[in-house]
Amino acid sequence: MSLRHYIFLKDVLKLALTAFGGPQAHIAMILKLMVEKRRYLTEKDLIELNALCQILPGPTSTQTLTAIGYRVGGANLAYLTLIVWITPTALFMTAVGLAMTYLTRHNISLHFLRFIQPIAVGFVAFAAYRISTKVIATKTSIFLMATSAIISYFFNSPWVFPALLLAGAFTTSLRFRKHPKEQNKKLNIDWRNFILFGAVLIFAAALGGATRWLPVRLFENFYRNGSLIFGGGQVLIPLMYTEFVEFKRYLTSQEFLSGYALAQAIPGPTFIFCTYIGTLAMRGYGFWGQMLGSFVATTGIFLPGTFLIFFIIRFWEELKKYRFIKASLEGINAVSSGMVCAAALLLFHPIESSALNIAVILITFGLLLRTKIPPYAVIFTGILAGVIIP
Repeated sequence: MSLRHYIFLKDVLKLALTAFGGPQAHIAMILKLMVEKRRYLTEKDLIELNALCQILPGPTSTQTLTAIGYRVGGANLAYLTLIVWITPTALFMTAVGLAMTYLTRHNISLHFLRFIQPIAVGFVAFAAYRISTKVIATKTSIFLMATSAIISYFFNSPWVFPALLLAGAFTTSLRFRKHPKEQNKKLNIDWRNFILFGAVLIFAAALGGATRWLPVRLFENFYRNGSLIFGGGQVLIPLMYTEFVEFKRYLTSQEFLSGYALAQAIPGPTFIFCTYIGTLAMRGYGFWGQMLGSFVATTGIFLPGTFLIFFIIRFWEELKKYRFIKASLEGINAVSSGMVCAAALLLFHPIESSALNIAVILITFGLLLRTKIPPYAVIFTGILAGVIIP
């Protein structure tokens, strides 16, 4: 690998250790570090990749970072990007799973993390502001952004997100004649990753049904969910609760909610919460059984999205040369901007509407807009304030 690739992986590790707030907030940090500081890609490229990943099932920010790694250094760097991105939080959530019996028995308070959510909302609001100012330039894009924001806000269903993106893409694609024709548009599609995506799903389901071995069944459960979930980690939570708490009873409600609270307070991908569930689901098999549960859950939830982004990213640049596709990107970008605006409002709802929380959101937004203070410093300051302020 070249020096540039090592620097890139160092930046990915920095994000893995400091990127709080879920996929919407992650985009703001990726924008700041990988676009503005390092210039691995343009803001437009980042927005297009993020919109593409939102159309696909799976963890959006993980797929976006993997796609950036592929653009910077090809397949090998993309694989390393995925590993570096998920490993720190996977290790942490495994440790949380191993320690949860102790935590629940002693009823340890998480009150000191109470400022993390309003800070995350400030991150999302900043991302919405930056993205909208960069990609909204026509009356059509303004209309699509506003419409998608309203629909995303009132109809927060996992199927709404891809439907809106496809509708926005179709709307602006009708004006493809405004774009000049380009030559050399031959597509070379490598179907291997798509075939792997389907084959693993079928094989895991068949093997789990035949053996009834819990690690295989867990892998199939998480792989299936990772293949079907659109809209990010927020959509994952109710599905996980229904399947693993209410139906299969691998966790108690208290264990689930306590682990979820901790997962919200750490950086990295929100899908990593599944690592914690897998760890607790295998507690009857001892320490090494829990480590196996952590591994199969993490692999299962991230693998389908990885297969899909590797399938599409290989011919994405050629695909964009088609006038129909190029015209559709305006709609995708506008709808994506609207979704981020809606996310800022939706994430505010669970937070107490106190003057202090509103002030934290506004201060976070102002710091990101007007200063060069790194995002992780804002997060750590929020944690420290939670410890000091009674």
